[in-house]
Formats: sequence, structure tokens, C-alpha cells
Amino acid sequence: MRGLLTALALICAGSVSAQEFTTLKGHGGPIMAIDVLPDGRVVTASFDNSVGVWNGTRPEWLEGHSAAVNAVAAGPGLLVSGGDDFSVLRWDLPTWGIPLGVHKGKVTDIAISPDNATVASASWDGKIGLWPITTGENWALSPPSPAPRGRFLDAPGGVNAVAFADPSRLYAGTSDGSLMLFDLKEGAGLPLVQNGFGINELIVTEAWIAYGAVDGTTRIINHEGNELADFTLDRRPILALAYHAETGQLGVGDGEGYIMIVDTKNWRIARDFRAARQGPVWALAFSPDGQTIYAGGLDDVVYAWPIALLDRFEPGISGARSFLRPAEEMTNGERQFMRKCSICHALEPGPSRKAGPTLHGLFGRQAGVIEEYSYSTALDGAGIIWTEKTVDALFDQGPDHYIPGSKMPMQVIAGADDRADLIEFLKGATQ
Repeated sequence: MRGLLTALALICAGSVSAQEFTTLKGHGGPIMAIDVLPDGRVVTASFDNSVGVWNGTRPEWLEGHSAAVNAVAAGPGLLVSGGDDFSVLRWDLPTWGIPLGVHKGKVTDIAISPDNATVASASWDGKIGLWPITTGENWALSPPSPAPRGRFLDAPGGVNAVAFADPSRLYAGTSDGSLMLFDLKEGAGLPLVQNGFGINELIVTEAWIAYGAVDGTTRIINHEGNELADFTLDRRPILALAYHAETGQLGVGDGEGYIMIVDTKNWRIARDFRAARQGPVWALAFSPDGQTIYAGGLDDVVYAWPIALLDRFEPGISGARSFLRPAEEMTNGERQFMRKCSICHALEPGPSRKAGPTLHGLFGRQAGVIEEYSYSTALDGAGIIWTEKTVDALFDQGPDHYIPGSKMPMQVIAGADDRADLIEFLKGATQ
């Protein structure tokens, strides 16, 4: 149920006080990013196109992106998000999102400068966006000019991660394996490290830099590029990093569902916890006191574990997307739906938090008519009636060709038999 914060277990262990394992439920798609506001509220980004701000048991939904939200960053009085719609939005809580800027590719990461004056955005278009924030500016009362206010820096390849060292120095990790250092006063970028495989994640402190890469590399270097520690394990790729300065804890999430906690004061692995039964850990964040770690992955749920007791828990993230079930448990038509459609679309009637509208009552329905869903201009009023023929054409040609400008991601089912099996499944499941 939307907004449900469920306490699942209370555990006491010796000198450790009772702590809760909790879940934040309400999103309609996988969890892509997590951050925590200074006041302790958890901020979540999801494949369902929304940002959630969790205050106790109640989430506040921030709706402004037209595609999956991949990144969020929280600072004093400032919340920024970026998504697959190429846009960077600043949120003036609790009201609305104002565009800071637009890239020409998906936005993969957001960073806020230590002085809270600049937002940096990373994108697969090979650019880093720099967006100024005016102190005390209230955009809810005085919206900005629609003209671009920022600037772009060029990077070698798509940019996966950005992190500030200070207001004038920015690090970036790229898909070609470069760790770049940018002097923002001059706009020049210099390569610091060449990893060989794409760098996905960055943490930058005054003393060191941590980066995680596609090949599973988890390495700590100083600001001159010299190695301080290497925690690379035989698990890949690294998909999430989080740091808690007061306790010196570095959290590492990987594609095989593990969360590793590194003690950066002694440079040792303090805990290594399997958080997901199957699937990746895409998002990590520490609570303000450093006692809890929040994590997200394929589930529509955020999990919060007490770090001191991590070893006592079974994996929480189920990864229970039906496309991960054994093939023999599904018909071919159901398997096509689960692989191609299930993350974005529900089969049940009524509104949901999934990225796309419900498919209930699909056949015979005109496209773009469900009142509670915000359709793209291309689909709204397109006049398409969903029939066996039009559904077949949609997946034969792909949405970008059949309905140019649609928000639906590119999905093609090449085999005519596979399309026929999907249609047969949908005819029964959507009634």
C-alpha cells in the first residue's frame, strides 16, 4: 500500500540497542537512486518516473520527469533529480520541479557543490552540465527564465558519475574508464586514472577518492592518483557507492546483490552482506547517524538495515521480477510480457505508480484515454485503437517507429510467433 513503512523485525544484540529492519513501499518500479536530506527524510528515485520524499510513514510524490529517474542529490534546502528524459530538475519542496537544464542523453548522476551553489549533472551524451544555484532564490515564487543558465563540459565518452572535491574542482567517471579532474574556473579536464573499464561510481573526500567500475574494481586513490587501497572482489559491476564521513563507512553495492561495508579509518572490509536474493543493488545511502543503510534494486521497495546487525539478516531484496523466474514456470506469452512490459505496466484496473498506464481493458480501447495517466503529446489523441493488429505492429516496428515521440522505451519483439503468444497472453490477462 502506498506510503506504508512497515517494521518487520526488532532485534537486540548485546550492547547494540534494538533497531528496526524497515521497508519503504509505494513506488511502482525498481529503485534507481537514494539520498537523505539533512533532516533525515529519505529521498528515492524510481523507474516509475517519480521521486519520493519519505517523512515517517508518508511519502510525498514529486512528479515532473517523463521517464525513469536515475539520480537524486540532496543538500541544505536543495533537492535535484535527473532522468532518462534527459532533464535535470530542481525541487522547491513541497511544491514543484523547475528545469535546471536539459542534456542530449540520459542523466546518470547528480552532485551538489559543497557551498550549495552549483549542481553538476552527468550524462551519456558525453557532457557534464553545470547549473548555478542562487542563494535564497525561491523559484516557486519567481520562476527562472526558460533560457539555459548553465554550461557544459566535454568528457571522453558517456559520463556515469560526478563528485565535487571543492567548489572549483569536479571529478567525473566515464564509460571509457577515465577518471577526470576538471578545474571549473578554467573548464579544463585532465585524466587522473585510466581504469580500462567504465567507471560507474565516485566518492570524493578531502583525503581520498573511491571509484567503482564495470569490471568490479573498487579502488581508493589519493588526489594525485596513487593507490591507497584496493577492495576489488570477484563481483561485477559496481553499481552504487555511499559514504558516511563521521563513522568512516564506505558502502559498495554490486551487480550480484552484495553490500560491502569498508572501514575507511582502518582500510578493511567490516561487513560483506548479501542484500539481494537475485539481481543488483542499484542504490545506497546512509542514515544521518550512520547506523542504518538504505538500499534499492529490482524491487519496488527501499530496504533499511541496521548496519551493526547486517550479518544477522537474510537477503531482503527479492529481485522478484517475474522475468527472472525459471522459464519453465511461464508460458511464452507471459515470459514476453514479463521481459518487455511488466516493469512499466500493471494488468490490474485502477491507478498504479508504474511508469506506464495499466493494460487492464486494453483491447478495444483507444490509446491515450486513461484519465489518471499523463501521456506524451504523440500518444494523446493519436487515434490508435488497441487491437491484435496494432499491438503486433507496435512490437514489430518498435514504439519509436510506430508512435514517434512516445514515452514508451524502445522494445522490439522480432519473432512473429513471440508477438502472437504475447497477444494471446494479454487478451486473457487484461480482461
